[in-house]
Amino acid sequence: MASIHSVLGLEIGGTKLQATEGLSDGTIIRVLRGNVDRERGAQGILEWFGTAVPELLAQAHSDGRAPKAIGVGFGGPVETATGRVLVSHQIQGWEGVELKGWFEKLHGLPTIVENDANAAGWAEYCKGLGRGTKNFFYMNIGSGIGGALVVDGRLHNGQGRGAGEIGHTWVPDWTADAPGRADKLENLCSGWAIERRLRRMGTLNWGAPLHDLCGGDAQRITCALLSEAARSGDAFAVGEVNHVAETVALAMANVITIFHPERIALGGGVALMGDVLLRPLHEALDRRIFGPYRGMYLLSACELEEDVVTTGALLLAGALVT
Repeated sequence: MASIHSVLGLEIGGTKLQATEGLSDGTIIRVLRGNVDRERGAQGILEWFGTAVPELLAQAHSDGRAPKAIGVGFGGPVETATGRVLVSHQIQGWEGVELKGWFEKLHGLPTIVENDANAAGWAEYCKGLGRGTKNFFYMNIGSGIGGALVVDGRLHNGQGRGAGEIGHTWVPDWTADAPGRADKLENLCSGWAIERRLRRMGTLNWGAPLHDLCGGDAQRITCALLSEAARSGDAFAVGEVNHVAETVALAMANVITIFHPERIALGGGVALMGDVLLRPLHEALDRRIFGPYRGMYLLSACELEEDVVTTGALLLAGALVT
């Protein structure tokens, strides 16, 4: 049996930041949380972790534990072998940052940097919906859209720069003026894309649930308000959620047809819409799936919820020292 060690798991997202002390089996002991200041870009995020990580280390040492490694789930493509950030599609200033080296130089601990969807997918495979499967797919819909593949019990990392990037596959753009146009799934169905699109509306249907929920101000619309309005029967909100569900289902059906996983877990902030999104997503996916695969997969919400990335980061860090 592998030894259990104290490790750190960090999440660098497009919206939220988390620094976690835990164990190499994925158990969380202590969490510090922060929010991304987009105006300050990568530098502001590094400064936050420059304070949060020493605080976690000090608290761990005071409790008699000495963390042995750091795992990082980063919101964008990374070169896993070097821990170098390739790009962030949400936050400026990350291109080419040697993130692994930055943490190792500051703290003297071996560090692994992975795409946040890969970290989340590995956590959900080991400790969530993927338990007991051989082939598993994780997809998050949040500020961006990411995916992770587990093939025959191993996290699939392509050529070392990730794989399963469903958010960067192309789908029909239902918002385009001319028919036949396409765009990336992330540009249409991520949380930020949905909110940008809705906030561009000039007027709202007076007296409708969405109008009342945002006080008639389209600039206040969020995905959470959209889902609440859809549950209340707002026809526009229901239509918007259904567009998202149909488009996500198209991309997901292609992944399932090529890969045929046993289970698919859906995470991220947009997935918190719950049944108002999952019901039409299930229906659309069932219509589009390759016939022989119908009924041979399970799609469900991520079990680890808000802890999925940091749990994965703890597990990846643990692999460095066990």
